[in-house]
Amino acid sequence: MRDKLFGTDGLRGRVNEYPMTPDIALKLGMAVGQKFRNGTRRHKVIIGKDTRLSGYVFESALTSGLCAIGLDVYLVGPMPTPAISFLTRNMRADLGVVISASHNPFHDNGIKFFDRDGFKLPDELENEIAEMTLSQNPVWDLPAPDRVGRASRVVDSRGRYIVYLQHTFPRKLTLNGMKIVLDCAHGAAYSVSPLVFEELGAEVITIGISPNGVNINEGCGSLYPDVVAAKVREVGADIGLALDGDADRLIVVDEQGKVLDGDQIMALCAQDMLEQGTLPGGLLVSTVMSNMALEIFMQSHGGRLLRTPVGDRYVVEAMRREGALLGGEQSGHLIFMEHSTTGDGTLAALQLLRIMVEKNRPLSLLAHLIEPFPQVMVNVRLERKVPFEDLPEVGRAVAAVEAELKGRGRVLLRYSGTEPKARVMVEGEDRPRVEQYANDIAAVLERSLR
Repeated sequence: MRDKLFGTDGLRGRVNEYPMTPDIALKLGMAVGQKFRNGTRRHKVIIGKDTRLSGYVFESALTSGLCAIGLDVYLVGPMPTPAISFLTRNMRADLGVVISASHNPFHDNGIKFFDRDGFKLPDELENEIAEMTLSQNPVWDLPAPDRVGRASRVVDSRGRYIVYLQHTFPRKLTLNGMKIVLDCAHGAAYSVSPLVFEELGAEVITIGISPNGVNINEGCGSLYPDVVAAKVREVGADIGLALDGDADRLIVVDEQGKVLDGDQIMALCAQDMLEQGTLPGGLLVSTVMSNMALEIFMQSHGGRLLRTPVGDRYVVEAMRREGALLGGEQSGHLIFMEHSTTGDGTLAALQLLRIMVEKNRPLSLLAHLIEPFPQVMVNVRLERKVPFEDLPEVGRAVAAVEAELKGRGRVLLRYSGTEPKARVMVEGEDRPRVEQYANDIAAVLERSLR
């Protein structure tokens, strides 16, 4: 699998192991810079990162590659992934770069790109960049010595992003009197998101705002919503918000300490937009991982759910193609296309808080609109990826389970885009049976891939 550089969300891996090595990052900077350089004018690149210790390594390597190929680099330091998307647009840059491995532990890191309009790069362009990066005999169009790039720090990036976020919340509303528990996962949002809510009037109780380079996502953030839930119950908060390491996803806890995933948040936001007539065509876009209950909910409210492959950029691509304004993933990526071009956990929280303030009702009475079907995921580690259609024994196992489910459940097989794993997901009404089905299919898959 060494010939594959990009996964479903950019480049990602363990630090100082292929492909997350300084030499790859240097060549990647040169390749993407050469791809985006156009003519003789100066070009601008924004680089942000999360709080991982290794961020310094890849920030320096990418900066060297980009400057060598003739692009000017603007460094903003630790900032959420969606902030880089915004700043790329706001500062009229040609390219945005994020150094982050999202919800992964500190020993991993990653690199992803945004175009000048703030959208993640399509597969075709990523493949061209990967080919240049991995070429044994690359042809670099290096500029003259007086045309190499400069690097500088941007000092007001945090303020720009905070103001932008606050403008997505209606000016006539405030968060006065609201108590919020906010977990920033010791990640990129630690110095930004608390201020957003505080300046709108909320009392904010913070968790995970003391990054030290190695504690990002460690026992906190969106992967550990029980931490927020416990604090919500302890302090009597109105809502709990859990971000991941790069703050592009959100998991929510209501005032009773019950956890809401992305599907449940999307159901509430879709219902609100349907009521206001602001959901074009009644369309909600999500991935194949979203629960059947969300699909049934949309149909019962006169809307529809369009599914995409896993990955928020595929959701965004479908939204752009279909003219949709709301999309997301069960994992907590939520895209409000009226305001943003990518998933933004803090922005999504503001949209949810707007609904609570406007309706003047607690979240527990607003958000539990769907009862998710039991959904079981089993991971199978592998050394090679074979198209599932080329594994007849697996096909027969899936067909047998689907026959048992009788249309009241689903089976989904997919390969991870970031790890050497196959994922077996089974959904149905009876959890013990669903668990057995998932384990049975996983066992067949494991045998077939030996």
